[in-house]
Amino acid sequence: MTSEGAAKTDPGSAADPYLGVVESAEGKRWLLREYDERQALTLVQRYGLPDAVGRVLAARGIDAGAADTFLSPTLRDLLPDPSRLRDMDTAAERVAAAITNGEGIAVFGDYDVDGATSSALLHRFIEHVGGRCWIYIPDRLSEGYGPNAPALLELSREGASVVLTVDCGTAAHEPLAVARDAGLDVVVVDHHTAEAHLPAAIAVVNPNRLDDDSGEGHLAAVGVAFLLVVAVNRELRRAGWYADRTEPDLTQWLDLVALGTVCDVVPLRGLNRALVAQGLKVIQRRSNPGIRALANVAAISEAPAAYHLGFVFGPRVNAGGRVGAADLGARLLTTEFDDEAADLAKRLDAFNRERQDIEAQVLADALDSLERNPPGSVVIAVGENWHPGVIGIVASRLKERFNRPACVISMNEEEGLGTGSGRSVIGVDLGANVIAARQAGLLSRGGGHRMAAGFTVAKAQLPAFLDFLEERVAARVAEVGIVPSLHLDGALTSGGANLELIDALERLAPYGSGNAEPRFVIPSARVNFADVVGADHVRCSLESPEGGRLKGICFRAVDRPLGQLLLKAKGRPLHVAGRLRANSWQGRVSPQLFVDDAAAVW
Repeated sequence: MTSEGAAKTDPGSAADPYLGVVESAEGKRWLLREYDERQALTLVQRYGLPDAVGRVLAARGIDAGAADTFLSPTLRDLLPDPSRLRDMDTAAERVAAAITNGEGIAVFGDYDVDGATSSALLHRFIEHVGGRCWIYIPDRLSEGYGPNAPALLELSREGASVVLTVDCGTAAHEPLAVARDAGLDVVVVDHHTAEAHLPAAIAVVNPNRLDDDSGEGHLAAVGVAFLLVVAVNRELRRAGWYADRTEPDLTQWLDLVALGTVCDVVPLRGLNRALVAQGLKVIQRRSNPGIRALANVAAISEAPAAYHLGFVFGPRVNAGGRVGAADLGARLLTTEFDDEAADLAKRLDAFNRERQDIEAQVLADALDSLERNPPGSVVIAVGENWHPGVIGIVASRLKERFNRPACVISMNEEEGLGTGSGRSVIGVDLGANVIAARQAGLLSRGGGHRMAAGFTVAKAQLPAFLDFLEERVAARVAEVGIVPSLHLDGALTSGGANLELIDALERLAPYGSGNAEPRFVIPSARVNFADVVGADHVRCSLESPEGGRLKGICFRAVDRPLGQLLLKAKGRPLHVAGRLRANSWQGRVSPQLFVDDAAAVW
């Protein structure tokens, strides 16, 4: 990188760098999203949108024919027939029969937000319609990820005849074989990458199994669970179960579906977009005591958006499974009592602060180790007895910092085993690579999906596994020419980045994976001032050559090249890229740029 993040130019690049930025302060090539100008103009005229918003829509492949559904996503238009998913009818029939026969139904959920929301959704529905249901969440440290035989057998002894595994189970061959032999009917409700050989379950409902052609592989587990609820409800209706009962309004639980979908970072397009958009409306009604308590403990006064689900509610629900009691998140989302919800939310908030402290220390240790062992195509950090509950988050931080796939491994020296978690970049299917390593005998356990994976590796096999992963990822990077990039939606003046534009951009929400929040550049902006706020954030004031000022904030940036570039600018022009948000302070609302990157102008 050139001094202080200055833009490098590359006149011969196949993908021309926007504003000449080949390597920014964050080490990224800037690329302008391509769009059809005529298509953008049609959208602007038909829907009365600002030019910038029309360009954003067109750049995401939204034409006039798809704009209505995109701008106003509804389940009426986008919800598929659940029977399109393999094994769905078998699963629905068995669950409906268990409800009508008064059988015990246990939900075995993962300890993350997707697992907690899936578990809470199924529990609320089954109990609401008169079934008998309880939730089991395994302990991350003592049991690890996914179903295990002792827990399944204990559920059988407690009276369960049906077990629903949610957000897990697709790779649990041995435990589910034990459950089958014990007489348990197991239904897998999952979305993780599947192999050709499926586990011994009466139904494996997973749109990512190899023989599923439903086209719903983008769903989070909670989305798959919602389709199961729709299918079971339909089966109960057919069986006459509601002849003397009131049939439930299934949309009342879309708040759970929205929370799990956003937090699992699945693409917010199509059905997922409708689930989240409608779920946010349910959240705004504050009908779920647990979600209401989360908003209170986090002091959220405005209407929650996808951002709050992913960065405010989600980390707190996750905190129990990471550093506290694994079942707290599911308990919070299922309770009907405000006092219990408030207590659980406070406990999770405290665990989240503890998680942040642990995460900061593990991240510091990981960065120290990487200074001694610079990364290749894959960032690998290995430490002794790092807390397994934070290694996934640290892997995400390393991926962001180094712009390449990252794995963090906590090694237990006494057992000679390492617990690993990885996060990937677009273009590298980390889950498939981890599964391939397990199939090659290099891992005792391993699975995941394109952007995330988890695994267990013996210390003796660690060097071979790392070589295997590095070789495969390096070949993939070379094959497709993966370059760390920041995709941008155009340029704005600081004066043009106003509240009217922010309001118009809100029509494109919810934002997330697959529908990235628009990013714009303020070209040649002068940084009138910049200073440190909070522990490590940088705030600044930007002014375009055309005039007008815009506030900026750059989070967790003090020790990064981006933060230093802003702090040292002292009136020099910078190209500054980021996302527009409305900032409320003491009753006043003003536009603000969440700064993601910058490059000096020479």
